[in-house]
Amino acid sequence: MPGEDAVLAIDLALSQASYYTATAGPAPAFAPLQGTASCDVAVVGGGLSGLSAAIELRRRGLDVVLLEAREIGGGASGRNGGQVIHGLACDQAVIESQLGLADARRVWDMSIEALDLLRERIAQHGIACDWQPGYLGVACSPSKGRALSAWADRIESVYGYPLARIGPGEMRQWVDSARFHSAVHDPRSGHLHPLKFTQGLARVATAEGVRIHAGTPVRALSEGATPVLRTDAGELRARQVLLAGNLYLRGIARKLEPRIMPVGTYIGCSEVLDPALAASLIPSGAAVCDTNFVLDYFRPTPDHRLLYGGRVSYSTATPRDLAQSMRRLMLRTFPQLAAHRMEFAWGGFVDITMNRAPDFGRLPAARGAAANVYYLQGFSGHGVAFSGLAGRIVAEAMTGDAGRFDLFARLRHRSFPGGALLRTPALVLAMAWFRMRDLLG
Repeated sequence: MPGEDAVLAIDLALSQASYYTATAGPAPAFAPLQGTASCDVAVVGGGLSGLSAAIELRRRGLDVVLLEAREIGGGASGRNGGQVIHGLACDQAVIESQLGLADARRVWDMSIEALDLLRERIAQHGIACDWQPGYLGVACSPSKGRALSAWADRIESVYGYPLARIGPGEMRQWVDSARFHSAVHDPRSGHLHPLKFTQGLARVATAEGVRIHAGTPVRALSEGATPVLRTDAGELRARQVLLAGNLYLRGIARKLEPRIMPVGTYIGCSEVLDPALAASLIPSGAAVCDTNFVLDYFRPTPDHRLLYGGRVSYSTATPRDLAQSMRRLMLRTFPQLAAHRMEFAWGGFVDITMNRAPDFGRLPAARGAAANVYYLQGFSGHGVAFSGLAGRIVAEAMTGDAGRFDLFARLRHRSFPGGALLRTPALVLAMAWFRMRDLLG
């Protein structure tokens, strides 16, 4: 596996080729931190969770400084699939097994609150991010269709969340592809342009009074009663710190690193299609995701393209000829697009946990001292909506109401096996098994 600097360089090069970068418009500019500064709360990471937390903390009256190593939205927050979906990356059974059914219901309800919070912020602040409601979870075989239907039945009966069933005879009215057997539809979930949304949150944060510094990687964190963050050209002292940089913390919180793993994810976006053809692919305009472990996901864009994701790399190696690789996946689902090329292809890394549940908590403090360094990580590719609520609940905890935050802090997370040298090949072998299981249905 490449070193962390090499991983970040690969990530940066891939993300710059995205459809989102080409269509987001001018990004808000923020100067690097220079000299010495102080604040109530220092937030490390200018992605969705860091920005959301900064907004919530500022609204609670705290002086907040946010430090971003690159540009706002430069990591996974600004170049993901844009799917805004109920639940977490892990199945609810993972939460039930650790927290019990009553608290698992609380977690599910918070995932729905996250959907509502995202739409509320878009509406309240006029964030132009191409929001489109509707999400389809699709099954690729009869056996997977039965499993999906049973899952939807339980979500309705146990968690009180309604989902519409779509049978085999109706599928082509929803997705014009022979690949899929059946589906469930959720009108409350949806999709958006993630970079426009992230940049919009940065503008909201600035308007609220958050001081944002981009181009400011944190090189060291000195813990203590007043933590100190050291950067290339400055130093920031704070009463509390929030680490929201996930894979990009670059060694400043070594205790957290074994619990997350970088996984490469890849997306392509077609050239502009005839509007009638584009509309026929997914007539409802919904986001779509299959139920395979190694899954495909796709959605339309407002300018009549198809955005298609589905390649992952657990070895950090980028697929060769990425645009053509993504085009082959797209044609497997939509052979009617054979005359059309992929105009954009990009990717980057997301952080996953062993159980795919989010990992929230505090770094241990010295004996007798209060813990004052909080962290949010491990959204495992399912954070567009939930990262916003994570920002709210960590802000609650940092201002004295830790009930919801500590619910997540109770989740147990194991380190990836094999240590720094062997965990990547071990995960590659495991994923080969899951791919075979998907092929066998």
